[in-house]
Formats: sequence, structure tokens, C-alpha cells
Amino acid sequence: MQPHDFWQILHPPGSFACDVAHERFFPATLTDGRQVQLPIRPLSDGRHALASLIINQASFAVVDALAEGLATRLRAYAPDVVIGLPTLGLTLASEVAKKLGHGRYVPLGTSRKFWYEDALSVPLSSITTPDQIKRLYIDPRMLPMIESARVALIDDVISSGTSIKAALTLLQSRGITPVVIGAAMLQSDRWKPSLEAFAPGLPEIVEGCFATPMLERHPDGFKPVSIAE
Repeated sequence: MQPHDFWQILHPPGSFACDVAHERFFPATLTDGRQVQLPIRPLSDGRHALASLIINQASFAVVDALAEGLATRLRAYAPDVVIGLPTLGLTLASEVAKKLGHGRYVPLGTSRKFWYEDALSVPLSSITTPDQIKRLYIDPRMLPMIESARVALIDDVISSGTSIKAALTLLQSRGITPVVIGAAMLQSDRWKPSLEAFAPGLPEIVEGCFATPMLERHPDGFKPVSIAE
């Protein structure tokens, strides 16, 4: 596979085994059994790796399938409004809002417009850009849409939980608690203790299209340490 070939095709159920070693890709399995090939990204310890998803590089067919799958899971929570996390979570949040029949969604941002307020911001870091500390903002004009509303908070991937916790802190400053948190990929289980420590029971309202395990290096490739449910 070429680097640009990842995230492009929805393969039929059972196309790839998940519990064997893989050298370049890990097959993520959607709820309906279809599979997407995700590139394997080795971690700094040289022993472990994770499957990667960059949703704004995915084909329209894959984005549509992920949005439909997540929207199906979120309907039971009856959200009034969808809030998206930058940067890649905005791609998914917009499509999910459409699938839910909403006319718009609310994007959080990391670019400070001149009418933004510092009080409506919190520090934000990402597992993919750990050395870059930004600030996460709510546009004050959007507050009437989300205050006293049933909110769904969406990111593309939940890995360590750092970005989600920043968004939750920002929303809590306005008395807003999401009824559900959604993502395309739940990357390993590392986020669960972090979110549980932030608010007991929080992992129970997290929904994803698929989960991927931590991977461990073996002579014949990377194998799952444990298959996430």
C-alpha cells in the first residue's frame, strides 16, 4: 500500500483477521462488520504502536460510513446540538449533525478571533502534537445554542482523553455537561481511567464507531496486546 491508500476503502466483513500480526496496517472493524485499513504508527518506546486515523484524508465513502455509524449510536441520547472539537473532530461533527437532521453544529476553535473572550477558553494539547500548547475557545455568539441544551461532544479520535477533558472543562465553565461523547475511533483503553478520574461514570457515555487496541511488536509484525471491545 502507498501512504495515500489508507482510509480509502470499506472492505467487506471478514476481509482481514484482527488477532494476527500486521506489518503496515491494522484492520479496524465497524459495527456492521466492514473494515478499514489504518496505518500502524510505532510509539517512541520502539515496542508498541497504535493504529492511526486522519479523517480529513479519508475517502468520502469512509467519512460517510463513520458519520452514519456514529449518528446511529447518538440518536438514543436525543442531542439538541452537536459540538465539534478542532481540528479533525470538526469534519466528523459536521457530518454527524447532518445525519441527525440538524441544520448546523457548533465548532470549537483554536484560533482566537478579536471578539472572543479569554474567559471562554482553556489550554489544549494533543497526543499528536504534544509540544504545541494552544487554547480552545467557544465563540461567545454560540452560547445561546448550547446553554440548557442536550449536547453531543464529538472528536475524531479519543486516545489519551486529553483533548476531550479540555473541552469538558471549557463547557463546564458555562454549566454545560454533554449527554454523550462521540468519536470515530476509540484508540486503545488508555482514555478510560483518565475520563473516569475526571468524572465518575464518564466513560459510560462515550460512543465510537470502532475501537482499536494497543499493538506490540513481534518478529512477524505488530499484534494486539488486547482487542478493545
